[in-house]
Amino acid sequence: MPANTPTQYPRRRFLQTGATVTAAATVTTTAVFQLGWTASGAWAVTDGVASGRGLTGSAFAKKVNPFIKISTDNRVTLVVGQAEMGQGISTGLAMVLADELGADWSNVAWEQAPNDLAFALPGGFQSTGGSGSQRRLMPLYRRGAASAREMLIAAAAQKWNVDEKSCRVENSFVLHGNGEKLSKLSFGALAEAAARQAVPAEPPLKDRSAFTIIGTSPKRFDVPAKTNGLAQYGIDVKLPGMKYAVVARSPIFGAQVASFDAVAARKVKGVSHVVEITSGVAVVADNTWAAMKGREVLNMKWKESGNDKVSTVSIREQFIDAAKGAATKAREVGNVAEAFAKAGDIIEAIYETPYLAHATMEPMNCTAWVRPDQCDVWAGVQAPTLAENAAVATTGLSKDKIHIHTKFLGGGFGRRSESDFVIEAVELSKQLRLPVQVLWTREDDMRHDFYRPMTYNVFKAALDDKGMPLAWQHRIVGSSILARRAPQNLRGGLDGTSTEGAATLPYNVPNFLCESVTVNTHVPVGFWRSVGSSQNAFITESFIDELAHKAGRDPFDYRRALMANNPRQRRVLELAAAQAEWSKPAPVGRFRGIAFAECFGGMVAQVVEVSVNNGTLKVHRVVCAADVGLAVHPEIVKAQMQSAIVTGLDAARYGRITIENGAVVQGNFHDYPVTRINDMPLIEVYLTVNDQPPGGVGEPGTPPLAPALCNAIFAATGKRVRSLPLSQTDLDKT
Repeated sequence: MPANTPTQYPRRRFLQTGATVTAAATVTTTAVFQLGWTASGAWAVTDGVASGRGLTGSAFAKKVNPFIKISTDNRVTLVVGQAEMGQGISTGLAMVLADELGADWSNVAWEQAPNDLAFALPGGFQSTGGSGSQRRLMPLYRRGAASAREMLIAAAAQKWNVDEKSCRVENSFVLHGNGEKLSKLSFGALAEAAARQAVPAEPPLKDRSAFTIIGTSPKRFDVPAKTNGLAQYGIDVKLPGMKYAVVARSPIFGAQVASFDAVAARKVKGVSHVVEITSGVAVVADNTWAAMKGREVLNMKWKESGNDKVSTVSIREQFIDAAKGAATKAREVGNVAEAFAKAGDIIEAIYETPYLAHATMEPMNCTAWVRPDQCDVWAGVQAPTLAENAAVATTGLSKDKIHIHTKFLGGGFGRRSESDFVIEAVELSKQLRLPVQVLWTREDDMRHDFYRPMTYNVFKAALDDKGMPLAWQHRIVGSSILARRAPQNLRGGLDGTSTEGAATLPYNVPNFLCESVTVNTHVPVGFWRSVGSSQNAFITESFIDELAHKAGRDPFDYRRALMANNPRQRRVLELAAAQAEWSKPAPVGRFRGIAFAECFGGMVAQVVEVSVNNGTLKVHRVVCAADVGLAVHPEIVKAQMQSAIVTGLDAARYGRITIENGAVVQGNFHDYPVTRINDMPLIEVYLTVNDQPPGGVGEPGTPPLAPALCNAIFAATGKRVRSLPLSQTDLDKT
């Protein structure tokens, strides 16, 4: 098997005709050294046979799945508990392992981990999100790799009868001596003996100056498989005897089934079953087309739910009323009321953001096979623990009987941390006693999402006699992402409206108040790339721009002055301005805007350059500066920033989910557009260099885009954009 190939995926070859996929058996090697992480917070040697699901304490320590494997053929394999959804985590974590271990990078591979708390994030559960994989797991993986390295050295020292301190590791070999007296043994040759060594509790870690892989940009593990047909997404899963299903769900969230015509659906050739499940009515068939045609003739009727007349307009009215009532303080500094009472120059504004869909390229899908003593689930999931919990609740089986097979994700952005699509497949398979694949159409996906919350924001600020902010008050009205859906122990205190990116600003404001009002509606809301920061950065960075304009100050200089107490953030802002040549005039007919945002351990500043001609917007250039601490794979970091900028462009220019008569209006990319390749600007990404621990990468690049864009539009037109997405009137000059 080629190096760097994910060994759990079947080797596949796409035929040129398009429809047929052939598969051969998975290639595997035998690992004789396996190291796993225990619930008690230590690394331990394990045979990797028994899973630790549902076990705790010493029992868990004895039965734990391995993270690190070394086989007799000198192959080093990292078992990755995170989902690979294009962010390159399979490569990044393997780089950490290889560098600390001293492995030959060309002989390092990865496997996708099973569902198991052994692979949970420290202090949490097994999931991928919040830009947390590298920044939370790097210390753990370095410690495990260092333990493995010391055990290999100990095994070699015993064979040679020499002092361990006289041995060293290079390119998957342990060495002793030099020249003619050089002794050399490979990891593979030492693996079995190393497995018998004691696992060091506190192994020495390499100094960063000794890194040879971290900080470079080797070829990514996932790219070859995604270009030659090896990669298997959830939608690619095929099982013997598998049925295909689509589900008729109520267009109004929460409405129950009143009636349907199962007879008409069964008359469609290929339809085998029509089954009512929790989320609606499933049509099951021999192929997807038959299932879809059967759904078309179900003649679904739904019971009234009380939400039949809810609309975006009525929700907005709720928010406006709620903004006048009591609020929860997120953060308070100084005395805002007193400062406003004494201030002479007060600025007020209302900012609004809409519901947004995730619109992943691969719509939701899941394959499940439930038997009396086992449940297997194949899907692209961001949170295997939550998928496992959903399968347990649906089947009644114990956790050790649930097997979640995480596949490549064709887009996640938070959407695949939900388990609704998993529950549908498991529920159907349980009833039919067959393997079933539930597929969502684009319209299903768009109209039954967990949306980024809509928000209504009331701003008030006071300036001192030098035009600097004396007081700042921000009230956010919106819905809670977690309060209605997650168990209390998984909420992390986020029961209310998100104030991420709003409660803590990088600017020095002596009197500050951020507060929130939670209004939950029938519209389901969830995590969306960069979560609350995606909205709140637009709002706060647009408003700080308003203050700079009111003070007659350059927007960059104004921010820079307010960052005097935050030198790290200030350096990022300065880097973006320098690379964009902010101090020089923009090309004729072009205008610039700037913004800064910090979230998930990453700091990002962006300068957007636009032109507006006869009401037509052209985004020419985006300059992005980022401080993400230690950049393990700089090119992956840059790619993630580019991707995040595209997400931000989509949201700012086009993104809006509207509700009419209780249901989502939009259904596909004709009425929920995304940025096309001909509209893409030139994107430049620059990274700061420092010795800080890794910060978040996948999400921090999105928040600054919308405010930088809208601030550039203000520079071009004189019109302040306070509501997204952009409208035509925003582009008409004053």
